[in-house]
Amino acid sequence: MTQSKKVALVVGANGVIGGNLINHLLTLDDWHIIGLSRRGGVSTDRITYISVDLLDVQDTCQKLADLTEVTHIFYAAYQDRPSWAELVPPNVAMLRHVVEAVEPIAPRLEHISLMQGYKVYGAHLGPFKTPARESDANHMPPEFNIDQQDFLERRQVGQNWSWSALRPSVVIGFGLGNPMNLVNAIAVYASLSKALDVPLRFPGKPGAYDSLIEMTDAGLLARATVWAATTPRCANQAFNITNGDLFRWSEMWPKIAAHFDLQVAPELPMSLATIMADKEPLWKEMITAHALSEHSYQSMSSWEFADAVFSWNYDFFADGSKARRFGFHEHIDTEKMFTDAFTDLQVRKIIPLSK
Repeated sequence: MTQSKKVALVVGANGVIGGNLINHLLTLDDWHIIGLSRRGGVSTDRITYISVDLLDVQDTCQKLADLTEVTHIFYAAYQDRPSWAELVPPNVAMLRHVVEAVEPIAPRLEHISLMQGYKVYGAHLGPFKTPARESDANHMPPEFNIDQQDFLERRQVGQNWSWSALRPSVVIGFGLGNPMNLVNAIAVYASLSKALDVPLRFPGKPGAYDSLIEMTDAGLLARATVWAATTPRCANQAFNITNGDLFRWSEMWPKIAAHFDLQVAPELPMSLATIMADKEPLWKEMITAHALSEHSYQSMSSWEFADAVFSWNYDFFADGSKARRFGFHEHIDTEKMFTDAFTDLQVRKIIPLSK
């Protein structure tokens, strides 16, 4: 490997964000990629996968001991827990273990990129100030996103590397087995509705259907992440990254239904985690009937996350102008993003064709 080649360590390589970031890096000739995850992956001449338990400091140090040429760490790993307080220890520990293992042995380390979200603004707690801005004050802890950034800020003092924090809204992109995948949840919900010959009803809380919301395309986020990590002006800065448009589910939902050739009926508040719990046998029947790829119902289901998103009966958006002021001007139409994502799942034979 030449000294001029940049070496990306993508932490959380099999997630929606990490996987799409790797796909983008593979289109750039001057990067070699190392992907970290618990599941590992198939290595090639451009990417090396390492299976590692980041909660185990010894396993992390052992598996990462040879990564002396890393120039950029892209951190997008996440461990789910049942409460906000319980999220803090594992998610802070994993970041700390990676940085403490790599930083002392990688003299060419230039940048650490941290993936965050609107939890920084308290969006998960209830109605928050909109549009949220990167300069907004922190809220009452616990919040692991804030603690992770605090760790990087303290660690960076006196070092040659810099950090950046990317704050997307709900990220839409391909990925399987991820607990936070809204596009899969909607696609499976719509496919099952079609199989059962029922209209596509919005299942969220009263008020959520008409609230303003925004999304972040995973490909756009990947490009923004690399931009922030390689632009000197972005050193030690946080950026909201969104598609650039706002929508209401009341406007988007009929368009989603039309993609699946479904009618829309009035919204009906219901927990998808509860109502979809008995649908695995039907899903298996659909795999056979439509010659779909063999993916388990569990790997396709992100019902708890979908329930959370559809419960936001308040405006949910941030100000994305800082990234534009610093030089990132990409945007994407959210309706097209959804249509492309559903079509991709159909082309991959993960869900049935619409007609």
